[in-house]
Amino acid sequence: MTSYDFTSESVSEGHPDKVADQISDAIVDLFLARDPRAKVAVETLTTTNRVVLAGEVRTTNGTDVSHEEMNQAARDVVKRIGYEQEGFHWQTMAVENHVHGQSVEIAQGVEEGQGTYTEEGAGDQGIMFGYATDETPEMMPPPLLYSHQILKKLADLRHSGAEPMLEPDAKSQVTLRYENGVPVGVNAVVVSHQHKANASLDGLREIIRPVVADVLPNGWFPPEDKFYVNPTGRFVIGGPDGDAGLTGRKIIVDTYGGAAPHGGGAFSGKDPSKVDRSAAYATRYLAKNVVAAGLAKKCVIQVSYAIGVAQPLSIFVDTFGTGRAPEDRIAAALRELFDLSPRGIRTHLGLGAPIYFPSAAYGHFGREPGPNGEFSWEKTDLAEELKSLVKV
Repeated sequence: MTSYDFTSESVSEGHPDKVADQISDAIVDLFLARDPRAKVAVETLTTTNRVVLAGEVRTTNGTDVSHEEMNQAARDVVKRIGYEQEGFHWQTMAVENHVHGQSVEIAQGVEEGQGTYTEEGAGDQGIMFGYATDETPEMMPPPLLYSHQILKKLADLRHSGAEPMLEPDAKSQVTLRYENGVPVGVNAVVVSHQHKANASLDGLREIIRPVVADVLPNGWFPPEDKFYVNPTGRFVIGGPDGDAGLTGRKIIVDTYGGAAPHGGGAFSGKDPSKVDRSAAYATRYLAKNVVAAGLAKKCVIQVSYAIGVAQPLSIFVDTFGTGRAPEDRIAAALRELFDLSPRGIRTHLGLGAPIYFPSAAYGHFGREPGPNGEFSWEKTDLAEELKSLVKV
């Protein structure tokens, strides 16, 4: 179809699944700060006044992270988000910790010189996708980008104290109208936001309306009957007290809002030896550089791995008919310019640093690269070299 509606959603940092993601990534950062080669796979469950941690970890340099430190990291995340409610409070919540050492059979597959293959291998088998489009300056699908930005601006207002009626849990959804494959307007916006018990629905609409108007392009505010704020009515009981949360349950929110395929694995809670995470970052980096180089208007890249094997088994490039060069030539150039082994990805993108907590809310992609290596996969520093190599 060339003319259609397309919808993406986002969830706030206070959504129960995102609370879990942020705790898991805070623990990843805790380990990587001690050992850049640490192996971490930590899952988090959140529910009424309780957090449960489970998973496998291993350090390679003799340092350690105690259960007490992990538990404190969980409390610090919940405090930072702003949960001080009767049903979920950073200070009074129970924290159960079932994290233990990594399986030696997994360890031998990902350590250089061990296992069947002597190179540092992928931490698991699987497929990963990266995507970029020229529809926004961030090279992200606009329905998802706007959904993220609405919630991030509302969270900033809450944290600053400017809107004390807002509580941490929230969801947003944006429906765009496309004509001839180009976004031309917004058909509907949905924002459901947790609030204080004494807040009114009209008051919430007046808080949320200017935020939505500020995020959307001029003239794109939806018709009044398609601007939905808390369509079920009251939303006082929220967060983990209203619904249990789990790490890795918002993978479409984390990536491209359904505008592109997603591989089989989540990101949060995993160190970069897990290609579910690192290769998804690498393929986003490569797809974004393809678009930045002017080789295509949009691009999706897929790679696949076998556990314990360093190099990907396949690389697939699709430019959706917008490419200025054959996809096989682009794929060959990408292989020449970028080492897609776990070691190559980690080294090129600097993924051994404690940079993951900021990615655990409001999307892993379309973000500004940070001063300490955060979102390094969003750089377009490969574009000129790629353009030269492909020779359009």
